[in-house]
Amino acid sequence: MIGGGSVIAEKSLRDAVRRAYSAAAERPTVKHAFPVGRPFAESLGYPADLLDTIPPIAYEAFSGVSCVSLFSEIPFGSRLLDLGCGAGLDSIIAAKRVGPGGSVTGVDFSEEMLERSQKAAGQSAIDNVHFQRADAESLPFDDATFDVALVNGIFNLNPKREAIFRELARVVKPGGAVWAAELILSEPLSAEVLVDETQWFA
Repeated sequence: MIGGGSVIAEKSLRDAVRRAYSAAAERPTVKHAFPVGRPFAESLGYPADLLDTIPPIAYEAFSGVSCVSLFSEIPFGSRLLDLGCGAGLDSIIAAKRVGPGGSVTGVDFSEEMLERSQKAAGQSAIDNVHFQRADAESLPFDDATFDVALVNGIFNLNPKREAIFRELARVVKPGGAVWAAELILSEPLSAEVLVDETQWFA
């Protein structure tokens, strides 16, 4: 009974997160439970002059936690996985960094976010990046497929974290690198916040 309840709770959380992020992709200018858009991206360290070179559709619904595609070490010509790619901002930046001899695969569980990322890639005229629908804890790739993986803020909102780490270890080549960013608590949450579903993203 406890195990069954846990599975139901995990599915409920996943569905709620998917709905929230899909809503941000569809209506980025309305208020959401988490920050969205270009001003937020700039506050995290994405330079304004860089964002000026990227289609707005890629950053209007941006909701990461850091500028992971900028601070990570990305070898020229590498094969890169952007796990939880959202609207494609990090994927497009990474595609420029790996160069024409490299490739970027963006993965997300929100079809609405993927629609944005695919349009962004088309508007950028970048042909070394592609996007696909998949769950982070069950990736449709062979072992040792990628040289580098980027993860910009997906662990807090997916209860299957151990499975995600196992999948990253499986699909990234031995000696490769995983660059991840996530929010952490500086102090315990109050009881009121812990039971308030609207605070999941706060």
